[in-house]
Amino acid sequence: MITIESVVLEVADPSAAEVFYKNFGVGDHVKVSASEAPTTGFRSYTLSLVVSQPNIVDAFIEAALDAGATTLKPAKKGFWGYGGVVQAPDGAIWKVATSSKKDTGPATKEIDDLVLLLGVEDVKASKQFYVDQGLEVAKSFGRKYVEFSSPEKTVKVALYGRRALAKDAGVSPEGTGSHRMVIVSDAGIFTDPDGFTWVTNHD
Repeated sequence: MITIESVVLEVADPSAAEVFYKNFGVGDHVKVSASEAPTTGFRSYTLSLVVSQPNIVDAFIEAALDAGATTLKPAKKGFWGYGGVVQAPDGAIWKVATSSKKDTGPATKEIDDLVLLLGVEDVKASKQFYVDQGLEVAKSFGRKYVEFSSPEKTVKVALYGRRALAKDAGVSPEGTGSHRMVIVSDAGIFTDPDGFTWVTNHD
């Protein structure tokens, strides 16, 4: 099984970004590096924190906002559970969500899953590309959504249509330039059909 060790976000101000992610509470699997690569609009990915109950969603979103994030979608109940979306000062988009609609304990700020959602032009073609790289499919819903297997407490990677992902995040799907994000794993070094770069280590 392929292990995704971390996600490296390429930012203009690494020191500020490190402080933000430490205060947000996601520093274990999110690293930063300096970059001035041109990028505009939607970067074709989001990061999702899946947690166990609504008060934990609120705790993470409050921590993000206190550290300088902006709200894209306020946290609220939906038919699927409870969640909201924020944008970090570096531009990365974070969704925090739970399938539960009520609290059953204290807000521990414990993360059940960290999911990297890649917004791709052709879900079926990208799925086949990643299967060819050695990733194993855990869930697949036709041409709409694919999630790959990963060990517990590591980053999960999933594929979603670019426009659908932008809508879910509450932003316009338009965007050009660098994704400003690199995926660190033991899958090897390659770039996928949508320009997402995978590496085996990142200094």
